[in-house]
Amino acid sequence: MHTVVLGSAGVTAADVVAVARHGAHIELSDDALAALKAARRTIDDLAAKPEPVYGVSTGFGALAVRHISPELRAQLQRNIVRSHAAGMGPRVEREVVRALMFLRLKTVASGHTGVRPEVAQAMAGMLNAGITPVVHEYGSLGCSGDLAPLSHCALALMGEGDAEGPDGAVKPAGELLAEHGLTPVELREKEGLALLNGTDGMLGMLVMALSDLDRLYTAADITAALTMEALLGTDKVLAPELHAIRPHPGQAASAANMLKVLQGSGLTGHHQDDAPRVQDAYSVRCAPQVAGAGRDTLAHARLVADRELAAAVDNPVVLADGRVESNGNFHGAPVGYVLDFLAIAAADLASIAERRTDRLLDKNRSHGLPAFLAGDPGVDSGLMIAQYTQAALVSELKRLAVPASADSIPSSAMQEDHVSMGWSAARKLRTAVENLARVIAVELYAATRAVELREGLTPAPATTAILRAVRDAGVQGPGEDRFLSPDLAAAEGFVRSGRLAEAAEGVTGPLA
Repeated sequence: MHTVVLGSAGVTAADVVAVARHGAHIELSDDALAALKAARRTIDDLAAKPEPVYGVSTGFGALAVRHISPELRAQLQRNIVRSHAAGMGPRVEREVVRALMFLRLKTVASGHTGVRPEVAQAMAGMLNAGITPVVHEYGSLGCSGDLAPLSHCALALMGEGDAEGPDGAVKPAGELLAEHGLTPVELREKEGLALLNGTDGMLGMLVMALSDLDRLYTAADITAALTMEALLGTDKVLAPELHAIRPHPGQAASAANMLKVLQGSGLTGHHQDDAPRVQDAYSVRCAPQVAGAGRDTLAHARLVADRELAAAVDNPVVLADGRVESNGNFHGAPVGYVLDFLAIAAADLASIAERRTDRLLDKNRSHGLPAFLAGDPGVDSGLMIAQYTQAALVSELKRLAVPASADSIPSSAMQEDHVSMGWSAARKLRTAVENLARVIAVELYAATRAVELREGLTPAPATTAILRAVRDAGVQGPGEDRFLSPDLAAAEGFVRSGRLAEAAEGVTGPLA
């Protein structure tokens, strides 16, 4: 099993995906343990002084004016976890909760939170045991971080609340800890607050969305190329010199992908004599520009994610010189903005893919293909309703593109009077990514059928490899009407798994 070693300097996106999705084992490095011990000494020294220090010897949020006596401080830390574990609604996905826990552990291991080493080790132990706290959909305003979701995780660490075991069964958290030889944590000064106060949920969802979107943007370039081929379009618009004079890197990458897929095609640019076209429609001709703009958006979002992965988000924080200072680094605006930005890009990529699919199905615009790619149009409806499904998904994507981060709602008696709504932005992006995969799957289904209907013409070698792979995956080709939903589900799985890119790359070599 892959092992992720947590030091005091942050983690990579690959580490997050490995832990969240693939159950990677976590170890704390010696430098992380040393940083934890040093920061804890600072907290213990402050706790012994009579002066109030926020998070150590005071209440929280609007209640920070109250000084808490030493005999009540353990109760204070337990109480903040219990009271903040106020989530409602459906359970959040296991991979999201694991990412959330791992990223909180990343900040704890930085040595800037003042948490004891044994608490960090207990967090790693829960993750390594496959124990996943039950976290609910609603409860985070993205400031001060993802409070309610993180509180449910901290509650399980204390042996309270519910959690899911590695077998998928939900049980009381204390029972699961005991089954795996783990001891519930008794929190001390600052520790309850430190376990709750970060952007970890929205960041984890951003990292996983970036991983998924990398795959989907490559898939979209491939399906755009297949549609261009099926429509007997011209690949001259993909020439590198045309994209060099508008030097957006994403655009060049998408055009290069399409050109590689179409290399050696006997369909593109050779069969327009019967219906001359000076130019292909925008949805075909401008595919690299739209997908490329999305690729550049991904690059910006990745930069933000990498910076956040290197950050220690907590309030207050323990600085290297021993000071403990309040700050606003828990505000989720940097992450919330790019989550919304990605939802816009995903919606537009889906929109252009749907327009290409519709063109394939319309006999007046498909340059000789049968209506709806049906076996016997009129008797058969072909892919008519597959496009309806795709259109419904695109419409939903457009609604999901409305920014969450433009909203704010005051909380905590106006102490927390501007919030990021980054968690909400992340939740809707997850839905958008799922729907984008389905939209691309419908274009793949239509484009592969359309290419096969161009009898007597030889598709590109990469297209031939894709056709073989997609049929082997259970996606059927042209013919009379049949139950379409299983075919579409198989196409979706083919796209999501990365097998579409693998099939193309077996001929083209690596695609961007």
